[in-house]
Amino acid sequence: MATALEAKKRENKQRSELKNLRDLGNIPAVIYGYKAENTPIYVSEADFLKVIRETGRNGVISLNVDGDKRNVILNAYQEDSIKKDIIHIDFLAVDMEAEIEANVRVELVGECQGVKDGGVLQQPVHELSVLAKPNELPESIQVDVSNLQVGDTISVADIKGTFSYQITQEDELTIASVLAPRQEEEISTGEEQEPGIPDNLEGRETTAEKESE
Repeated sequence: MATALEAKKRENKQRSELKNLRDLGNIPAVIYGYKAENTPIYVSEADFLKVIRETGRNGVISLNVDGDKRNVILNAYQEDSIKKDIIHIDFLAVDMEAEIEANVRVELVGECQGVKDGGVLQQPVHELSVLAKPNELPESIQVDVSNLQVGDTISVADIKGTFSYQITQEDELTIASVLAPRQEEEISTGEEQEPGIPDNLEGRETTAEKESE
């Protein structure tokens, strides 16, 4: 069952009005997609963050726009570059019976044997694209690295077919590898860093650069 979130239409699209909305604790947004016209809306920041903590980044939300309810997922968001506050949201209306493609966070789990032997675990990929029905989208893709030895890698091909959803990226894409310490020192130009995630989303993931206003 989708978690409910209240929203209201935005009639005034001027930038001054957007600032007023944010000052009052709201987030400007837009809804589009399945049987939905591109509609400017806004939601309470506190309510939105509560819903995301309950449903996860890919959870289905029952968005009630002035009495018109739609099943949506959080398609994208924009954050303030300094404060890291969420300043705009894109909600995608979905058909619950149709598969959609979405990016899902990759989580490495287990105590890697290669690291115990002195190797360095690398994770070049932090998200994978999957195809699934909206209510079957996972919050994360857990990849077990327990048996990885120094010099070993895990690619998309190694985990395809182990989940109920389809991973759409190429089989050769490396998800994790264990490098020997000297090799790590030679190729490293700085610490690998996961793409920035707003702390207030607590878990996921993609930062959208666009803003539909």
